[in-house]
Amino acid sequence: MDAQGRGRADNIDPADQWVLNPKTGEYELRLSPSAPHSAVPRPRRGGPPQGAPRGTRTTTPGPRAPAPDKPAPDDLPGPRRRRGAPPEPQPGRRRGRTKPRKGKAKKVLLWAGGSMAFILIAVTGAGYLYLKHLEGNVTTTDVGSAAKNGFSKDEAFNILIIGTDKRTGKGNTGYGDAGSVGHADTNILLHVSKDRTNATALSIPRDLIVNVPDCPTKQPDGSTKVIPGTEDVRFNTSLGQDGRDPGCTMRTVKEVTGISPDHFMMADFNAVKTLTTAVGGVDVCVGKPINDKESHLKLPKGVSKIEGEQALAFVRTRHSFGNAGDLDRIKVQQQFLGALARKMTSSDTLTNPSKLLELAEAATKALTVDTGIGSVSTLKDVALELKKVPPKNISFLTVPVRDNPADGVVHKTVIVDPSAAPQVFDAINNDVSFTEVKKKAKAAKDTAAARLKGSRSAASDIRVDIYNGGAAGGSAQATLNWLQNNEGVTKSSQLGNAGTSLAKTTLEYAPDQADQARKLADLMGLPASALKPGKSETNDQGLPAIILTLGKDFKGAGVPLTAPSKAPDVVKATADKQVCST
Repeated sequence: MDAQGRGRADNIDPADQWVLNPKTGEYELRLSPSAPHSAVPRPRRGGPPQGAPRGTRTTTPGPRAPAPDKPAPDDLPGPRRRRGAPPEPQPGRRRGRTKPRKGKAKKVLLWAGGSMAFILIAVTGAGYLYLKHLEGNVTTTDVGSAAKNGFSKDEAFNILIIGTDKRTGKGNTGYGDAGSVGHADTNILLHVSKDRTNATALSIPRDLIVNVPDCPTKQPDGSTKVIPGTEDVRFNTSLGQDGRDPGCTMRTVKEVTGISPDHFMMADFNAVKTLTTAVGGVDVCVGKPINDKESHLKLPKGVSKIEGEQALAFVRTRHSFGNAGDLDRIKVQQQFLGALARKMTSSDTLTNPSKLLELAEAATKALTVDTGIGSVSTLKDVALELKKVPPKNISFLTVPVRDNPADGVVHKTVIVDPSAAPQVFDAINNDVSFTEVKKKAKAAKDTAAARLKGSRSAASDIRVDIYNGGAAGGSAQATLNWLQNNEGVTKSSQLGNAGTSLAKTTLEYAPDQADQARKLADLMGLPASALKPGKSETNDQGLPAIILTLGKDFKGAGVPLTAPSKAPDVVKATADKQVCST
């Protein structure tokens, strides 16, 4: 008889045969001493998972042995009996029910992406077999060097969330463009800070005009094909068009923003429908009654609970909000994501095992990810790291853009705003929060920053030789001109290319030139890490000179390399507050 059959025969709920070992923190299969060797039970809808978690053990007794003189050291609670059934005494054990572990279902987290949303779920106590089952739901795509090989819990990370307009999945033939190869319809670059105090979800408009770079793509036969790039095209063509894969979209994001996505996650229309249904609907707010004939969305003014087809209609609607363009639809999608995040972190969801299992199935079936995070255990790690971020510190914002002057039609396509966007990209690249967060003590950084202050040297006293060690061509000459004409560093020389290529700009100096080095670093906006105590070199006048080598991180003459201390003031929303769309 298998474990489930034995449980029924003995009036023991099979779901309760998995019990927590307080010594190890793992769930173990506990059979009564009279049971024969049993198979691991299958997962049961609506109850705790019945497969054994990774690293757990099952307690399967051998031949019957005489009762011990005293209880065994393994003090696991016994299986609970069905309601109304007589108690089943067990040697060396007290009778009674085991108290449920507090917070048992709290390892769960939401991630969602615009009109294509999805969730990563990690369920505490889920058995190993069940996790392997979930892993079979996830689709992976090898995007080569566009993504990292693995995931680090100790670093900031960037995940590109892509929602496609491909009509795959049951009931989706009426959505998107007929015959679409699956363009990047909705795109969110999610940045999670290194200290996990904050996260930024940056929406990238599908109608943003960009240059798509050359893209190496993996072919079914294992070979690599380079798809030529194109200029002045919509961002959404970075996926699907000419056979481009999600790695091409990742490379395009790097081209546009300077931010490198570490991984991608992609979903289709079904994600919104299945996930909102699994959580029992989410609450959204509209500032006026909605009756959209295009999306078939009908909502009264105020707060409504939506799920399934209605939720998909909500995130796809654009004619009922703002100027009926994609930028206003992005705002509606961001409102939806915040609502879904609040629902996912509510006690109603976290303490409902049946709901968590439904979400686990829906989320993994909705996902396509890169091979670097393709295992359920890695997805769980990603989710648990994001779970550390308070909802109030998850910011939703959009790439600053302007109407494309080449269109001649307002709101048709857009271009990156050259004055506002770089500040947003720079803040994200330097792990700067767009919300107020409590800063951790950084004594070392404070000490280093202090080194840059208080220099008594004058700019005219500084002697410096400038080399190009990996910066853009002409950077050394441009820096020389800027220092001499704008900052008064007249004793400066440009000596061409350095012998080696450097990732970071450096400023090497002899001990007696420390004051000059601090002054030059202050003028150029160099971080303390750029200062390298060492030796100087003799310049063309026979005098000792500081050695400035411009690395690959050099942004241009007069552009500081120090990380911004504060994010720019931009229009944003946070995941903890409900906003009414108008």
